[in-house]
Amino acid sequence: MAVSQNHYDAIVVGSGISGGWAAKELTEKGLKVLLLERGRPLEHIKDYPNAFKEAWDYPHRDKATEQMKQDYPVLKRDYPLNESTFGMWANEKDSPYVEKKRFDWYRGYQMGGRSLLWGRQSYRLNEQDFLANAKEGIAVDWPIRYADLAPWYDYVEGFAGISGSRDGLDVLPDGNYLPAIELNIVEKDIAARIKKTFSGSRHLICGRTANITEAKPEQNRVNCQYRAKCWLGCPFGAYFSTQSATLPAAVKTGNLTVRPYSIVTQVLYDQDKKRARGVEVLDSETLQTYEFTSKIIFLNASSFNTTWILMNSATDIWPEGLGSSSNALGRNVMDHHLNTGAVAEVEGYLDSYYFGRRPTGFYVPRFRNWGSDKRDYLRGFGYQGRASRQDWRRDIAEMSIGLDLKQALTEPGHWTIGMGGFGEMLPHHDNRIYLDPKVKDKWGLPVLAIEVELKDNEIRMRKDMMQDAVEIFEAVGLKNVQGFDRGYNPGQGIHEMGTARMGRDPKTSVLNGNNQVWDALNVFVTDGACMTSASCVNPSLTYMALTARAAHFAVEALKKGEL
Repeated sequence: MAVSQNHYDAIVVGSGISGGWAAKELTEKGLKVLLLERGRPLEHIKDYPNAFKEAWDYPHRDKATEQMKQDYPVLKRDYPLNESTFGMWANEKDSPYVEKKRFDWYRGYQMGGRSLLWGRQSYRLNEQDFLANAKEGIAVDWPIRYADLAPWYDYVEGFAGISGSRDGLDVLPDGNYLPAIELNIVEKDIAARIKKTFSGSRHLICGRTANITEAKPEQNRVNCQYRAKCWLGCPFGAYFSTQSATLPAAVKTGNLTVRPYSIVTQVLYDQDKKRARGVEVLDSETLQTYEFTSKIIFLNASSFNTTWILMNSATDIWPEGLGSSSNALGRNVMDHHLNTGAVAEVEGYLDSYYFGRRPTGFYVPRFRNWGSDKRDYLRGFGYQGRASRQDWRRDIAEMSIGLDLKQALTEPGHWTIGMGGFGEMLPHHDNRIYLDPKVKDKWGLPVLAIEVELKDNEIRMRKDMMQDAVEIFEAVGLKNVQGFDRGYNPGQGIHEMGTARMGRDPKTSVLNGNNQVWDALNVFVTDGACMTSASCVNPSLTYMALTARAAHFAVEALKKGEL
């Protein structure tokens, strides 16, 4: 039995990048909003305990202990398991999942979600990204085009503060940017060599990033301090997160109520009205169950958790859950595959160095299957990388002491450069997630089973991702060029997408062109679950734009009495 009922104009589930935007937009448009977060509260600045620590300030020098590895068997597979961010990633014992095939699922259950942990690379999808599915007969067609989203990209870039260059490239549309963070001297030279060697068909630019290069006093945010400690929480508010930007804006309106420790177990569906009437919430601390009602609901719990909520909702009407009438719910999981590229040595420049710790690297936009280029696979990839003085450990003080330390800091080694590809993963119906009723989490709720793998298209693409990186470095005269492919497991890109896709037909998609669930038009999904295809660029900026667009539509529809 529910022990309490409360009504709001809108409910937002999840406080990460897209949930924070939903809360901001809806409150600023006058709606009374309840923001539900399954994890703990986390206050800007006050709750960044490690923001000013260095590696030597941790008992184990910021390395994972054996106990941590034992407690976090998934997290230990990659870089997120360490002392500096310990506690910012979901507890795997409390919140398990079933790997039918290996999937590295890294979750952030706290106020702000993974907006406190993201890599901040911020790129727009291009016009062809919205057309490719239809042209190639892959999955379903996007129900929107670049022109539909362009003004919303402008809007969110302006508020979030994206620094970047305007390069006039069709493959990577320009945006509403703050001044770019500069390439270092070696990267500038190599960028010029690439442009000349490849006759302008390939480019190296500075990574467009959600780190502000000019202060935003109206948001109490100071420009980036070049500390490169972003994922420890930024006391300066220099990078965009829920805590630094969207949450303060929503709170300022006086229209926001925030409830942490609130696990949304289902959307409550009114069969007669064919609308949702609210959500059911399990308090993770008291284990009490509550019902909250609203006119509209935004599901922004992150791709897989949003889909979990839908699968657990209205099962008396649709056994597979709300939105499952299309047989697309939980299907078409996508990520970006990575861990392949090249490294090289750069001769000269020994009298040149750089200052500070730049929070971004360089970016090489996609050039395969673009224009006249045709490959034996579909879509393409971009590269992210950087050039620096070797050895990087010379900047880490605990690697040497005394005289050795001084010499290491005053005598940097030669320059090296490296870059790794991020490749597009096509949507496949059999790459899926679903509820496993046999396995329960700490709260007795069914968990997700994940069954995802790379297909032939991605495997063929990976060969080019390494070989092209080698080709570029060799072509511009770098030495000791070495390609690498360290292997990839789905999930490692931490860009899970696609399990409740947008589309034009309720028979083949979960959402319409306004991010509404076809089966309950007052339920909106604007996190990664809504993606119809993945492109090869980092997706968070697109989630922001889609959320702002959907919030505007929702409020206008409410005014018209359509919801």
